[in-house]
This record gives sequence, C-alpha cells and structure tokens, in this order.
Amino acid sequence: MDGTVQNLLPFGVEIAGIQISDAGDHDISNLKQLLAYNGVVIIRNQSIDDTEFVTFLKRLGPLMFTAGETPVLDQPWLNLVTNVGCDRAPRSVFHTDTSYLAQTPAYTVLKGISLPEVGGETLFSNQYSAFETLPTQVKDRLSSATVLHVASGIKLDNDQEIRAWHPLFQRHPISGKIALFLSTPERCQVIQGFNLEESQRAIRLLYRHSIRPRRLYRHHWQNGDIVIWDNRCTMHRADHSEVVGDRVLHRGLVASETYINT
Repeated sequence: MDGTVQNLLPFGVEIAGIQISDAGDHDISNLKQLLAYNGVVIIRNQSIDDTEFVTFLKRLGPLMFTAGETPVLDQPWLNLVTNVGCDRAPRSVFHTDTSYLAQTPAYTVLKGISLPEVGGETLFSNQYSAFETLPTQVKDRLSSATVLHVASGIKLDNDQEIRAWHPLFQRHPISGKIALFLSTPERCQVIQGFNLEESQRAIRLLYRHSIRPRRLYRHHWQNGDIVIWDNRCTMHRADHSEVVGDRVLHRGLVASETYINT
C-alpha cells in the first residue's frame, strides 16, 4: 500500500500516512498480501465513521457476523466489544475467531471507539512460527491431523453451526506458508484418530508452544487505529488486566473469498 510501512517486532506491520477510505483496488490487493505474509496490520490515524468502516470491510471480502454477539446500533455487520458495565474484567484467552464454523473468517478488523487510560492491549501469536519451530517428528506424526473445533462461551440457537473439523496444519491460500491452526483448548475437542486423553494432551502442548512470548506481538492502542489480522495464521487475545477506563471497539469479520452471504 501507499504510505509508510514499518515492520513490527516480532511480527506484523504498521502503516501510516494513508486513509483507508481512499484505498483503490491495488491498495486492497497489497493489504491482503501484507496480511498473508505478516499476519497483523496496524493502520494509524484513521478518521472514519462506521458506515465508511463497513464499506472498507466489504472491499476485503464478504462480511460475516458472529451469532450471539451484540450488533452495533444501525450497523448489523459490526459487533460491539466493550468493558462498559462489566462488574469484572472480561475473560480472554488466545483463540481464533469462530473456528467452530466450517467456513472460518479470513480477517478480523477492529476500530477503536473509546480507549482506556491504561491497559487494554491486544496480543497476537505468530502461527507460522508456531508451525515452523515444531520438531520434525511432531510435524510428521501430525501431518494429516484434523481437529474438531466446538463453540464455547456463547449463546447459539439450536439450528446454528456449533462444530467443524479443520486441518491442524493449514497452507495459506495467498502466501503458501503453513500455519498451525488452533484455538483455545476449550474449543479444540479432539484430534481425529486420537483418543480423548491423547488429543487433549497434544492440543494443550501445541497451544502452549503457539503462545510462547517470543512469538507474540502486543499492540498498544492509539486513537485512530484500525487493527486487522489474518485468522488463518494468527491467534489473539485482549489483555483486560489492570485496565483503567472504558474500552470500546467495533469489530467486523471478513470471510474468505469462497464464502457466500445468505
């Protein structure tokens, strides 16, 4: 994309000097490339309303909405992420968004609305690195493994999708790189061909391997930030510890190109 692109540590990129409302088709294509190879993109100093935000999301692909979430008023494709009115800090662990769906989102995008005075960072894990640093014998043993992902911690109707099988090792359709595809162990129930005890032990070990500190980028929010990540090669969590002040974000989900809105 045009603008200044700066690498973050240990992974991800930051872009400054652009307005996403002015992005052309070439800019959107470049953004997808940056996401595919870097996992996380931070776009600074954006001044857009929710209507412009949704228009930008639709440029990335078909939109999705997580059942059970609270929609933003007058913007049904966006959901509210907030600590306002909570008696205690929300719980957040490293996870992949809606991995219990057969068609998982390609991108999650957050827009800051009200940022706390202290705390409230978002952390990301590099799942390319998680795969690449696995011992060879583990890669060989699990090369064709599939994992049953299930819904947890949300309210769904009986007719809504609550479970799906996904390959443990997934090749990204744009970068061609392989990522370790996991979510919180609460949502990764069993590895096909393993018994329950073996599955849960392996999943816990792989999960801990994924979120070692050297694989994490911690994002400190600034006013005007748009934060985008590729769910196919990252996990994420919010840090709600020691937050002072209101933390309000608007979230949009973008499906892969094969997803069809119904």
